[in-house]
Amino acid sequence: MQFKYTRFLGPRGDIERPVIPLTLRNPHNPLAPAIGYLGLVDSGSDRNIFPAEIADLLGIDLTATEHVHYVGGVVAGERRPVYFHPVQIEVGGLGGPAFMTSAGFMPEFSKGGYGLLGRIGFFDAFTFVKFKQAQHMIEIGRRRR
Repeated sequence: MQFKYTRFLGPRGDIERPVIPLTLRNPHNPLAPAIGYLGLVDSGSDRNIFPAEIADLLGIDLTATEHVHYVGGVVAGERRPVYFHPVQIEVGGLGGPAFMTSAGFMPEFSKGGYGLLGRIGFFDAFTFVKFKQAQHMIEIGRRRR
């Protein structure tokens, strides 16, 4: 799969980022809606992290988990709780390759309009993730079985 970088307007001009469309689902509640969202493919992120509002839209009780990690680097100078839950991700949007993974939901996460797709829970679900900076593209290999 190949995706062109997404162009965003910034205070110092346009910037292109490897942001891809996703569909998120709550595997524990088949009646909950599927949520279309964007994810920044981020080799510097350890895990998948989304705003807490996405958990609410998916019908996930944010704090009803034993998997809580305190992370830094998202909110300047502080470590904040991230609540992890199982989710299904479809890459490329509705109908794309789907896989089960864990995603963290963070109350103080940026409202920038996209989540983070990290090395654990996203990169490791595929045979490769390749940034083609000169072509302004990202290429994602086959889903691991």
